[in-house]
Order: sequence, then structure tokens, then C-alpha cells
Amino acid sequence: MAKAKAKAKGSTAHVLRVALFSRVILLTLIALWRLLFSPYDTSASLNPNCLSSSSSPSATAAGGGGGGGEGDGSRSSPPDALALPSAAAAIGSSVVWDGVYFVRIAECGYEYEQSFAFLPLLPVAISLLSRSVFAPLIPLIGYRAVLALSGYVLNNAAFVFAAVYFYRLSLLILKDEATALRASILFSFNPASVFYSSIYSESLYALFSLGGLFYLFSGAKTVAMILLALSGSARSNGALNAGYFCFQAMLQAYGAIYQKRKPIAIAAGVVQSLFVFVPFLAFQAYGYLNICLIGNSYEPRPWCKAKIPLLYGFIQSHYWGVGFLRYFQAKQLPNFLLASPILSLAVCSIVHYVSILYRKFPLSSMHKEIIYAAEMKSMGTNEGSDDMWISNSKLSSKSTRADHMVRQRKQEGRNGAQSSQDKKSMGRTLPDGMQGESSIMVLPFILHLAFMTFTAFFVMHVQVATRFLSVSPPIYWFASYVLASPSSYKKWGYLICVYFVTYILLGSLLFSNFYPFT
Repeated sequence: MAKAKAKAKGSTAHVLRVALFSRVILLTLIALWRLLFSPYDTSASLNPNCLSSSSSPSATAAGGGGGGGEGDGSRSSPPDALALPSAAAAIGSSVVWDGVYFVRIAECGYEYEQSFAFLPLLPVAISLLSRSVFAPLIPLIGYRAVLALSGYVLNNAAFVFAAVYFYRLSLLILKDEATALRASILFSFNPASVFYSSIYSESLYALFSLGGLFYLFSGAKTVAMILLALSGSARSNGALNAGYFCFQAMLQAYGAIYQKRKPIAIAAGVVQSLFVFVPFLAFQAYGYLNICLIGNSYEPRPWCKAKIPLLYGFIQSHYWGVGFLRYFQAKQLPNFLLASPILSLAVCSIVHYVSILYRKFPLSSMHKEIIYAAEMKSMGTNEGSDDMWISNSKLSSKSTRADHMVRQRKQEGRNGAQSSQDKKSMGRTLPDGMQGESSIMVLPFILHLAFMTFTAFFVMHVQVATRFLSVSPPIYWFASYVLASPSSYKKWGYLICVYFVTYILLGSLLFSNFYPFT
């Protein structure tokens, strides 16, 4: 046990170092490309005054003198009054694409309808960090540069911890340290890496999603609810994480019905799922209040009159043209090609795991696996998350008792013909290191990835798929499996590595210089 703990801690430290190293490489590449090439669009450096002076911190809050409504330190002082104007200009000009929105919201709040497409967790975190930890830097580089710096520090730190949670979750689900470690390294150098080191919401979403899922499958549901709810305040697709609670609830309800008990797990699952939705719904209500009820527009916005006034859906459709098949145009073919590697990897991952689950658990034995998994949950085998992820193969006494009960039930209900069939189906072996991959606990991850892949291809701007799917664990689990497969798969493993490296280089070059990437 002590050796297992030491080995697991060593692997966690290794993942931590790799993740830190990956961020150093990304930031170095971004700085290098910015030095070597001129940005395609320089309008990001334009920063007009906030519409409301109360949105920006006063000079007092920023660390300066009085001045109430004069705005932040960068507004009350011209660039030549700053101690480090060159640093301020360099940091400010590095904010590109969606980062412009996030920094603007952190500085001025939600001023325009389209800005409500960006959920509040990242802007709020940036604002808090800039007014506390980095407040002393405001007189040196100005408030906007401090906001940007806060965003960079926050997101890169969040990604490092997200990589650690990715490893812990992978180890918990796959029960194979080598596969989990390879997958975590691949995640650290994923093809959307540039977004995790920029002022985008991907890092916070990854941290709270992966952390929440780890605690959920470890049995710490209260912590999981809080973290997954926070993921829903970082990105809209974080609300989809409620599906994991639904899966567990249905699993336990199935077992309860089989055992002729009341399926109270359904009620608990509904409450937990709704809790994950709360931040997103609350933000929609906040938008409705500000735009429809107390807004300055004389004519109510169209979405305000809808039966279900969903601001986010209207913004995506009206301002960005998002909708089912709306992106299927000949001129968008290059964007489909740009997204084709991640979509292909996602589809292969789905097919791979579905085939494994079907081979290991055909319909005749899937029932037994569900009952077994439900029994494990009901006996509390996932409590004590650290012990479980450190010593994968060791079960608590509760787990052993549950295992005995299930096996006894199987033995009692087994006749001669069924015994022969079960032995034949369950006797199918999988390669070493794939036993965890065949667990039914992989299923919700596959369903989640399938829904995300469908949405990315048919509904969204397809090029966004690279970062939209980049936090999905099965993609890296499958890639890890390919890399460790026999020689016949080596060329595919090589292509995956080339794809990851190419998109890191291409993304850091194009994105940092305001060229379209994803």
C-alpha cells in the first residue's frame, strides 16, 4: 500500500512537471511569434472608456489617489505616466480574439447584448485577482494590462491543476497507471493548447469539469456538485455535466428496481443535476433583467418576447450565425478541414469504446454489470477518493461484501445453459491495460463526447471543435491506447503526435498574431 501511494504521488508530480513545462513552451512560442511577426489586426489595442464610470475601479481602488468616477489607473494616467509603458503596451496588444471580450467585461461589466455570450466566471476571477494580488502593478503598467496579466496567470495555473485532475480521473476510471499517465501527457500538449495559455475560458472549464468528475466518481458528490456548477459558469457546455449525475442516478435506480427497493436515487439525481444548471440559468436571468426589464432600449429585443427568453441561444444565432446546418456552405470547407483531425479522433474514440463495451458486455451480461456497478455505489465503495485513486486494485471491506452479494446472486440464478453462455461471453479477454476501459463507467464519457461531437459538426462553427472537444478525456484515452498498441498501429500513433505538435505550432503562430485559427 505504501509503495502504491508513493508511486502514485510520483506520477502525479510527474504530470505536474509536464503540465508546467507545456505552459512554459506555449508562452515562449507565443512571445517568439509576436516578436518575429506583425499581428494581422491591431484593433485589439483600442480600448474606449467604459460606458459607465462606476464599472471601473476608482483610482483609490486601483492603488492611486482619490477621484471617484475618473476610472481605473490606466484611464486616469496617460501611457507616458506609467513606469513601464512598453510592458503595458506589449501585454495589452497580446489580448486577441475572445480575450478582448473577457478583459472588457472584467473592466467594464456587461455593456452590450453580445457580450452576454461570454459567461462570468473568468471575467469575475480576473477582476478579483487584478484588484487584489496584482493591484500593486497598476501604477506600473496600468489597469488593463494588469487585467490581461491576471488572466494569463490564472489560466495557465488553472490548466496545470486541470492536468493533475485529468490524471487522477483517468487513473480512477481506467485503473491503469501507464495509460492514465500517457493520456495526461497528451492532454498537456493537446492541439488546442494555445487557448489554455490565453485569456479564454477553457482552462477554468477544464479545471472544474475534470475536478468535479473526479470527485463525483470518487463518491464526494457535494464537492462534485459545486465544481461542476462552477464549470457551468465558465462555459455554457458545462451545464451538460449534469448528465453524469443523471447517469449515476439511473444506474442506482436500475439496481433498486431489480432489488425491489424504492428508486430514491432518481430524486437525488434530479436535484444534483439541477444544481449544476443553476449558474447558467441564473446568468440568463441576469441578462433578462438587465436587457429586457431595465435596459435603455425603447423597443424590447426580440428574444425578450419569446415564451422561453433564452438570451444565450439568441446571441449565438443572431450575432454568430450558429444553428443546425447553417455552417454547411462551400466557403466553409477550409474550416471543416481544420476541424477534421479532432473530429476524426473523437469519432474513432467513440467507436473504439463502444466496441469494447459491446465485446465485454453483450446484452446478455450488461444487466449483471449494471447491477454490480449499482451495488458498488449503494455500498459506498467510492468514498475516500484518495485511497481509491491511489490503490486502484484494492477494495474496502464494504466493496468486498458487495462483491460477494452480487456473485452469490449470480450463482443462485444461473442454470446450466446460462452458465455456459456467461462463461463464454465473460471469458473474452482484452489486452492488458484495457480492463478499466471496458468498465461501464466509461459509458457516460462516451455519451457526452458523442453529443459534443454531433453539436460541433452540425450546429456550431465547426473550426471551434478543436478547443470545444479538447477537454474530453476519451480522446486522450484512445490516443494513449493507440500509442501503446502493437506495431500495426504505430503509424497512427505517429500521426496523432504530428497532429498535436503541428497544431501547437500553428495555433501559437496564428492565434497570437490575430489570424484565424479556431
